[in-house]
Amino acid sequence: MSIIKIDRRDFRQPPAEAASAEAASQPTAAPRPSQEGAGLLFDAAVLREAGLLSPAYEGFKLAREYRYIKRPLIARALGRGATRVPNGYLVMVASAVSGEGKSFTAVNLALSLSLEKDLHVLLVDADVAKPQISRVLGLAEAPGLLDVLRDPQLNVERAILQTNIATLSVLPAGKPSAEATELLASRRMEQVAAALGEHDNQRIVLFDSPPLLQSNESHPLTQIAGQILVVVRAGSTPQPVLLDALETLKNHPAVALVLNQSVQSAAAPYYYYGYGSERSDRAENP
Repeated sequence: MSIIKIDRRDFRQPPAEAASAEAASQPTAAPRPSQEGAGLLFDAAVLREAGLLSPAYEGFKLAREYRYIKRPLIARALGRGATRVPNGYLVMVASAVSGEGKSFTAVNLALSLSLEKDLHVLLVDADVAKPQISRVLGLAEAPGLLDVLRDPQLNVERAILQTNIATLSVLPAGKPSAEATELLASRRMEQVAAALGEHDNQRIVLFDSPPLLQSNESHPLTQIAGQILVVVRAGSTPQPVLLDALETLKNHPAVALVLNQSVQSAAAPYYYYGYGSERSDRAENP
């Protein structure tokens, strides 16, 4: 198991030319669902306000750290300089509990991967209990993953939305379902996951997953993902909580920890109940 550190403290202003390059690489248009041929547009300011992007002055250093994170993922997904992992193109971004930074990590990792010259990235909002990415992008009502799983006649590619970044697309969570766990654990989910790779052998799929210890929906995803990133908030996640989460993954062959440093307060120690519709409307701080 590897441990990768994301330092989100004490960032320094990058050089002017680097800052300009970073700003140029950030999407700037307001997000809206794809319609009449238009792509799904990203607004960096909206994503930052939602806690899914860092402030602009922090972006230069953070971009370097995500380059470090993505290299072994790509190697194991495509067999570039490392043994290819079965289903390695399916990457689950998880956490023990909410508030660890998994959605932040999923979005920023997707953006970093989209810079690769020969890859396509699909960001899937699989946190069906609390689909933050879909909500922030204005896709709460859009057809998505759960709709594809409910309807065997619905081609998953038709639910995928291309963004204004040529190599990045998004699959929303879809219409909520009381049977979400069963849908994710179904044979149909296995077929959909396989189809995502068969359609494009240069595609890496990132699943923003529900927390491992706060929902039932996350466990079926561990069965299909070839690689799992567990995001841990430094100085916040109690060790017993992390160990409980890792215990659920003890038989998985490719698990890595992403240490996400933060000066924010620790999460509450009670973690087995109240996620998604069962908890208050207080927003998760990714």
